Amino acid sequence: MTDVDITIEVNGTERRSAVPPRLTLADFLRVNCGLTGTHVGCEHGVCGACTVLMEGEAVRACLLFAVQADGSCITTVEGIASPDGTLAPIQEAFRQHHGLQCGFCTPGFIVTATALLRENPDPTDEEIRDGISGSICRCTGYHGIVAAIRAASTTT
Repeated sequence: MTDVDITIEVNGTERRSAVPPRLTLADFLRVNCGLTGTHVGCEHGVCGACTVLMEGEAVRACLLFAVQADGSCITTVEGIASPDGTLAPIQEAFRQHHGLQCGFCTPGFIVTATALLRENPDPTDEEIRDGISGSICRCTGYHGIVAAIRAASTTT
């Protein structure tokens, strides 16, 4: 198959590339852009580890082809922090409230929580649990994650 030319704004930087039509957005971000914070877990859209923001909406990068994102603005976990490296409130809250253990799922949770808090800046614990229900963590039991999102909701 012939490669397709695409242009995607990733974390504020325009990325132009010729890619195979079946290259996933997750692989484009990891391999072509060197942004390895987007993790690939299940490759079926179930675990949430590959979650990124596309035009501000949380999407599963393993379920999208890079060509589908042509012309879009993508934010990965690397784009959540300030350009100077200062952690965003949600990232700092995950650190302070033990919202991570092994860290594999953490980028997806942080991106998911970012979208959740943009839509609902002051969610209840039930709304937080519902908002993160599409992401799986095998280590934390979710208590620290919920506490982190609750804490970040008071700082946004």
